[in-house]
Amino acid sequence: MKNSRKVVKTSVFPASKEEVFGKLQKLTLLQYIAKPYATFTPVGEYITVWESGSSSAYKLRLFGFIPFGTHKINVISFDIDKGIYTHEGNEYVPIWNHRIELKEIDDKQCLYTDNVEIDAGWKTLFVYLWAKCFYAHRQRRWIKLLKSNK
Repeated sequence: MKNSRKVVKTSVFPASKEEVFGKLQKLTLLQYIAKPYATFTPVGEYITVWESGSSSAYKLRLFGFIPFGTHKINVISFDIDKGIYTHEGNEYVPIWNHRIELKEIDDKQCLYTDNVEIDAGWKTLFVYLWAKCFYAHRQRRWIKLLKSNK
């Protein structure tokens, strides 16, 4: 993958590894933390809970109104200890491989890392810059959500 780039973003989340993992399993969480950078509307079979081996597709809109193709998510691994790993992509960004790692700090906080490999051909740099902002936004929304649940 000649043009690929990686986005890596890590934050300390104010919740246990188990609490964060439980929330990660729900599609509604993805929809919440992605707004307003991206909206995901299910296409076809509606998956409410992520699990290893599941596949789903979504109409992706950037900033809620710019159509950006049908985004497909194939869940390769969904395990609290081994992490979450997905192969994702759409017509504009064929490779969007996303790994989420959770590391316990103590019973009230954990380290959360998004590690994303992106390859969109000549568009890779632009997608990479958007993704850096997107994952920083997602983690801020995560932290806000976790603090409000306390």
